[in-house]
Amino acid sequence: MTISYDKLWKLMIDKKINKTQLCEKAGITTNAMAKLGKNETVQVEILIKICKILKCRIDEIIEY
Repeated sequence: MTISYDKLWKLMIDKKINKTQLCEKAGITTNAMAKLGKNETVQVEILIKICKILKCRIDEIIEY
């Protein structure tokens, strides 16, 4: 299964938030952010934390 977080990066640009800021605000690790950058799987809990900060749904940040 191929996962893509391209939607996440576009949304972050639109909301003017960078990776470091997202990590701090969402309380996720830099390792989790690195996995996202490599389009690897992460825990759903991490995606939910990101969605809370960006005020979006999971389908707005991930494609498979």
